Amino acid sequence: MTERKKSHKGEGHRSRLREKFLSSGLDGFHDYEVIELLLTLATPRKDCKEQAKALLKRFNTLQGVIEASAEELQEIKGVGPRNIFGIKFVYAVVERYLKKKVIKKDPIRSSTELFNYLYHTLRDKKKEIFKVVFLDAQNRIIAIDDLFEGTLTASAVYPREIVQAALGHHAAGLFLVHNHPSGEPKASHEDKVITRKVIHACRVMGITVHEHLIIGDNTYFSFADHGYIAEMNREYEAQGL
Repeated sequence: MTERKKSHKGEGHRSRLREKFLSSGLDGFHDYEVIELLLTLATPRKDCKEQAKALLKRFNTLQGVIEASAEELQEIKGVGPRNIFGIKFVYAVVERYLKKKVIKKDPIRSSTELFNYLYHTLRDKKKEIFKVVFLDAQNRIIAIDDLFEGTLTASAVYPREIVQAALGHHAAGLFLVHNHPSGEPKASHEDKVITRKVIHACRVMGITVHEHLIIGDNTYFSFADHGYIAEMNREYEAQGL
């Protein structure tokens, strides 16, 4: 088969995938076909099925491909800088869309709602990320900041920075959220120390900490649901500060 015929065959395949997506979204698509469509954005005249399947084999899931680092993606033969840019750009657009979608919308009323919103941003991360969700007086989300990364200990998370960020956003309250890369969300001693320090620092400034959620592998630990938030607030009040 000549290169011209191969190119024509590949173009027909890509056109069918695009038409299928435009008519019914991603319903009925295999994950490798979704990846293939992503790759064709940067490689419009080349069959990308082989690379798509290689990516899926290497990273196991669609999410694994999208969240892989540029260095890891480059290890796959036929995946170049333009393909990597396309994957990373689409991922960043989706993250921004989801983040903006909840700003000033209905308040989050439960740990489950908070988990459902933030799980996709923290699952499968290889290091701990400490997010703070800032709220207005009606408990609607004002902003979400990633404030700390790495091994999160009581000496690595600074309550003062959290308070300063809250004041900068004119927040009345906040949620603390971080992940456990191990997949086990059980609260450690360090997690409890951090939470207590942040609650007390925020109380001084009239800011309410409503929750500290630890996200694991498709599950979570809620400080509020387990009574720790209320207990730590009582400790603060007992000190007469």
